[in-house]
Amino acid sequence: MKMKTVCCWLENLLFILTFKVCFNKCFQLTELQSLVEDGHFCCLPTAFLWYEIYQQVCTLCAGTTLNSTPVGRFCSSSAGRIDGRCCLRNNSTEDPEDVIGLDLSNCSLSHIDDLHGAYTVLMIDLSFNPIVNISDTAFQGFRDLNYMILPQDIVCPGGNASWQKVEVTEGKRLCEGQKNMCNQSRQLSINCPENSLCAPFGPGLVECSCAENYHGYKCLREGDFPTIQVFGPLAASTVVISILLWVTERRKAKSI
Repeated sequence: MKMKTVCCWLENLLFILTFKVCFNKCFQLTELQSLVEDGHFCCLPTAFLWYEIYQQVCTLCAGTTLNSTPVGRFCSSSAGRIDGRCCLRNNSTEDPEDVIGLDLSNCSLSHIDDLHGAYTVLMIDLSFNPIVNISDTAFQGFRDLNYMILPQDIVCPGGNASWQKVEVTEGKRLCEGQKNMCNQSRQLSINCPENSLCAPFGPGLVECSCAENYHGYKCLREGDFPTIQVFGPLAASTVVISILLWVTERRKAKSI
């Protein structure tokens, strides 16, 4: 019984340490996210993440990308490899499975809601689809998206002002060259609160992250995150409870 109680105490302590590491990592990230980059997948296995991405994006439409399509030609020129409807980066030792091209043309898609599994994409083809709505958050975090092909009656994400070049030809709308919607210095922006920095976050979108030595709601708190103040009481209370449980179990064992 004593050994069981000690093991339980060690498990609780290990849980606290693991939670602290994961929380600190996620807190320090300035990415969304939500979605998709670094902090979104904090402390999760890479293989599992890629499986989810593949299921959600690369198999969203049946078939495979052909070499004769715009995404196929882009993939070939970028030394990538085709997998389903995705073109994967094939020349990076750090992120060999990054999606850099996504071909969802002629897939009978009427709504575009969640493509966050392909946030690293450089080119997307959504042409020849009966699209009636594209979610406002569909392309959040798509910082590197530089070329889109849409049905001609669909407006480029973020509007024409978010792209360097917009052209309609052969029943398609081409959106090329995503603009940085922050000011040129990438410092304080009218869209961000005081003590924060502005960074591009997809077509027509910006992300505000706290400047150095600032944190909290709207970056109003100055100084480092109070790790000890937050996790100290939690660790102390867990230790006290574990000791109480150990004493209680020991008394029960003696009374038997």
